[in-house]
Amino acid sequence: MSDSADTQAARAAIELRPTRTRNLAFAAVVALSIALLAGFIVLAVGMVLARGLPNLWAGLSSPEIRFAIRLSLLTSLASTSLCVAIGVPVAYGMSRLHMRGKGIVTALLDIPLALPPIVAGVALLLLFGTTSAGQWLADMGLKLVFTVQGIVLAQFFVNIPYMLRVMRGTFDDVDPRLEFVARTLGCSRPQAFFRVTLPLAKNGLIAAAIITWARALGEFGAALMLAGATRLKTETLPVSLYLNMGVGDLELALAAASILILISLVSLFVFEALGGSPMVLSRTKGGRT
Repeated sequence: MSDSADTQAARAAIELRPTRTRNLAFAAVVALSIALLAGFIVLAVGMVLARGLPNLWAGLSSPEIRFAIRLSLLTSLASTSLCVAIGVPVAYGMSRLHMRGKGIVTALLDIPLALPPIVAGVALLLLFGTTSAGQWLADMGLKLVFTVQGIVLAQFFVNIPYMLRVMRGTFDDVDPRLEFVARTLGCSRPQAFFRVTLPLAKNGLIAAAIITWARALGEFGAALMLAGATRLKTETLPVSLYLNMGVGDLELALAAASILILISLVSLFVFEALGGSPMVLSRTKGGRT
């Protein structure tokens, strides 16, 4: 009896060995893949910082870079404010309203997410540069082609889908029964939204605003096509990087790149701290930058 039990135990141990080997091999492949990808990203970004940080002070002393920083901050904050003002009610409606064709509407709102930014810029240029609507806006004093206002519009057009998706995911996570309870206690629908839903969605809103602002700060393709690349006029940090690389001024180009990287890293860490990353990964499709 004991010999039989020992034999069965030996057979089980022999059968487990290939399984353990396969598990270890799989874990090794996963770990190696993570290490290679992380190393590739760190090496690429580190090379820019290694060469750009020593030139950072010289870049900050340049009137051109200072202008690009001011314009980038101004336009990115303006476009992010527009994304919040328009994106929050739209995302709330897409989360709470049940209607026919909701999937089609969602797909339409996601079109800028799927377009290459330079194609988005061409679309905006044709819309506001060659149509009567664009001419009417220009006559009213709102010129969007080759102006700072055009940069804001391009940033808004490209980044609004990110705001919509993050905020829709946030509103989906807020139990609608809480709004119903608030309304039974005498709140109107707007009061229930502002007093119950929006405070519960605060972290998601902050995370969405941060990631939208960071992307707006680095927007290049659409802004280039609509607003152009004129020094000290429509020169944001990405445009400054492009222009200085074009003339071979690597010192200013790498300084601009380092500033963009540092801002992006800080924004990413804050976004992660607010718990935005899992929501984006689960609810946001990948887009081109």
